[in-house]
Amino acid sequence: MNRLEVTEKIISTKVAKGIKWSDVADKVGLSKEWVTAGCLGQMTFDAKQAKVIGKIFGLTADEIKWLQVVPYKGSLPTPVPTDPLIYRWYEIVSVYGTTIKELIHEEFGDGIMSAIDFSMDIVRQPDPKGDRVNVVLSGKFLPYKQY
Repeated sequence: MNRLEVTEKIISTKVAKGIKWSDVADKVGLSKEWVTAGCLGQMTFDAKQAKVIGKIFGLTADEIKWLQVVPYKGSLPTPVPTDPLIYRWYEIVSVYGTTIKELIHEEFGDGIMSAIDFSMDIVRQPDPKGDRVNVVLSGKFLPYKQY
């Protein structure tokens, strides 16, 4: 057994039972974005959180332990994503990445936006021309230090 197998079981159970990520997040007590990332194998749950996830998805004690192991983050099956939705994010970074970098450096100086001290909110934004996906990413600015 490994973390990928646990992730696949979570996804299979979610589909079979019609579970919504927002409902899982409510039971865990964290955002739907973070809990979803954790259930998909990108975050580490503590013992209490893992137990809640385990109960929801019918995981064994060994599978619950895998939820508490630090994962290999950022793993996609291909270097350039082939899933259309994920590819559009890749395209956004390819087209606007230099703009985002330039504007962050202009405002904050030389450094990075943390994906560790980070939050994300994804909401549906009603629009008469077709609903929009509103994604807000918020990461702490970490300046490069001189040494």
